[in-house]
Amino acid sequence: MNTHTTSKTPITLLGLGDMGTALARAWLAAGHPLTVWNRTPGRTRPPADEGARVAATPAEAVASATGPVVLCLLDDASVGEVLDGVDLNGKDVVNLTTNTPSQARERARWAADRGARFLDGGIMAIPPMIGRPETGGYVFYSGDRELFEDHRAVLEAPAGATFVGEEPGHAALHDVALLSAMTGMFAGITHAFALVGPEKDLDRIRFATLLADWLGAMAGAAHGMAAQLVSGDYTEGVTSNLAMMTAANDTLLATAEEQATDPRLIAPYMELMRRRVAQGHGDEGLAGTVGLLGGA
Repeated sequence: MNTHTTSKTPITLLGLGDMGTALARAWLAAGHPLTVWNRTPGRTRPPADEGARVAATPAEAVASATGPVVLCLLDDASVGEVLDGVDLNGKDVVNLTTNTPSQARERARWAADRGARFLDGGIMAIPPMIGRPETGGYVFYSGDRELFEDHRAVLEAPAGATFVGEEPGHAALHDVALLSAMTGMFAGITHAFALVGPEKDLDRIRFATLLADWLGAMAGAAHGMAAQLVSGDYTEGVTSNLAMMTAANDTLLATAEEQATDPRLIAPYMELMRRRVAQGHGDEGLAGTVGLLGGA
């Protein structure tokens, strides 16, 4: 059982799914007095065994809170349902429930109307990374800067804490933008393994190492694209322009056909590149394709 010290900020945590349970363990291990509530009471047993106090209802949990009230629930609708009728006046609400930017902004207004300070968070980690700083997990936060600074030590106990602005939706936006990039990367990895699939004598383990190393080397291109988007000069520092890449795409597609691989995971991006070249911008880098998605 964990021994708490009175100098540690108390925390109230609503939601004990896999992520909530990981957060609870991290805060308990760091010596924070913890009050927990979960819709399914059985999930409160592990943190209770480690020293957490279990509240019977969300209202009871929030009423007793003298530190941040952390929400780690299923979705935004769950936040509204769990806190329906609960007095939030004077409370500090930290919402770590996955949501969209617009939901975060609306939830910030909702909290302000109830007299609470509000901070939204986007967790860039999976449960096994929580409480283990060496894994590099962290959480984006946005909203009330004073709340963030007041509770920075608490927020940094389970994972790194990165404040991305007072606009409440920015944590969710950063979260989803990074996850979207990850999804695109996974699509590329999937396509690559499909390409080599017919080659039964090809060493998949060695190929995975080559693939991961190559993707790591190419990740730095994000900095060049950002610089071009800021300057507005999409030809700045370009070594392989869109015209060259579009021509090379023919080889990628022909190889997919030879290997009986469906190109649907990469063809849409190639089409964006082709459209930008057709608009007369073959000398640019990839930054010009951002606007074709409506993002510039």
